Amino acid sequence: MMKKELKMEVDIGGVKIANPVMPASGAFGEGMDTVIDFNLLGALIPKSITKYPQRGNRNPRACETKGGMINSIGIQSKGLNYYLEETIPYYEQYSAPLISSISAESIGEFAEMSSIIASIPSVAALELNISCPNLKNNGQAFGMSDEVTYQLVDRVREVTDKPLLVKLTPNVTDIQSIALAAESAGANSLVVANTPLAMAIDIHTRRPKIGNIMGGLSGPAIKPIIVRQIYQVREVSRLPIIGCGGVMTSEDAIEMMLAGASAVQVGTANFVSPTAMIDIIEGIQTYMEEHQLNSLGELIGGVIVTNQWEEDYI
Repeated sequence: MMKKELKMEVDIGGVKIANPVMPASGAFGEGMDTVIDFNLLGALIPKSITKYPQRGNRNPRACETKGGMINSIGIQSKGLNYYLEETIPYYEQYSAPLISSISAESIGEFAEMSSIIASIPSVAALELNISCPNLKNNGQAFGMSDEVTYQLVDRVREVTDKPLLVKLTPNVTDIQSIALAAESAGANSLVVANTPLAMAIDIHTRRPKIGNIMGGLSGPAIKPIIVRQIYQVREVSRLPIIGCGGVMTSEDAIEMMLAGASAVQVGTANFVSPTAMIDIIEGIQTYMEEHQLNSLGELIGGVIVTNQWEEDYI
């Protein structure tokens, strides 16, 4: 008996990808091509690029925590010219779509960089990193304000027709209003989300474990928060959602898809196991076979929410 072909393809806002698994920006790079076949991934997302070269934050930049890690790299970057001349040409050899992640100091700079990068035919989409918590002002980010989010996305939309993935921050009290602002301004997809701002202290030296004092918490510890925020965004937005935060296994990815994500990004898991993304893709395939699913559309947003108390007592 022939094995049924599974439909792993998803559309993430104008970009059709062969499967729903891609790296999170900052947790993926050219050197991984010696370990995994980049052509097997849904999309390729290198580290966020800045206009000018940046050294990043001071050391130490990362520390382990229970169930995760805190990092404060600070968008270390070789600058836009290097990205155009070296990084993009490198990724052009692979069939998976290239999504360029952009970090900038102002709305105008976001628009300027977006216009330049989007003009490269091999760039399939832009990810607007409006949520990095490692910059100045104690983690303040563009994406903490619905008004600023709207202005930023609207300004970038004016300069390009390429699909825009807007990476939201979890460090807000109302992620739904931020999501709606991005959607109204012209976003094509929402990445939910970047890392929650966190801090750790060495009790023996009494000093922060991170040179920048605070950093972004990633890993399995944050997954329940991200699953909740995916579900909340799905309630109010029609845009495809890309879940990001704590995806270590295929089960984690499936949970996010049930909450409403069309795809997932994998970050910390890549440091634990360089083959994590391939393992997750294969695990999703196995799940689809076991549950007799023909396509991922049958899974996305499939969480069953009922009032169990009412069911028991009516």
